[in-house]
Amino acid sequence: MAQVEATTERIITAKAEDVFDTLADYSGTRQRLLPEHFSEYEVREGGDGEGTLVHWKLQATSKRVRDCLLEVTEPTDGQLVEKDRNSSMVTTWIVTPAGEGTSRVQVTSVWTGAGGIGGFFERTFAPKGLARIYDAILERLAAETEK
Repeated sequence: MAQVEATTERIITAKAEDVFDTLADYSGTRQRLLPEHFSEYEVREGGDGEGTLVHWKLQATSKRVRDCLLEVTEPTDGQLVEKDRNSSMVTTWIVTPAGEGTSRVQVTSVWTGAGGIGGFFERTFAPKGLARIYDAILERLAAETEK
C-alpha cells in the first residue's frame, strides 16, 4: 500500500490573515465554502481552528463516499491540519502572504492507498478528482475573501 497525495493551490487577492480566519471558521464560513461533494456537515466541538472537531461526508465519486470526522490543529501560523479519525487521511491547508494584499493557499491531502489493482486506480485517479474538489473550495474561498 502506497501513500496517495492530492495537492492544489491558488493565489487570492486578500490578506493572508483574513483568508486564514475565513478558512478556520468551521462554525461559520467553512460550510459555505464546500461544494456539492460534501454533506451532513456538523461541528461537534470548537468551531474556530485549533480544537475543532468537524464531521462531513465527502462524495468523491458516484460510488465513493467517505465519512470524515476531522480533528483540527494549527501546528504553525497560517497552517490548519485536519486529521480524519475514520481513515489515514490528513489534509493540510497552508496560507502564506504572496505580496501586498495577496496570499497563497495550498491544500494537500495524503492517505494510505489501497493495494493491488484498486490501489493502482486510486493512485492514478483520486488525486486529480480530489484536486478538482479543492479547486472548487479555493474558488469559493477567493469569492468570500476578495469582497
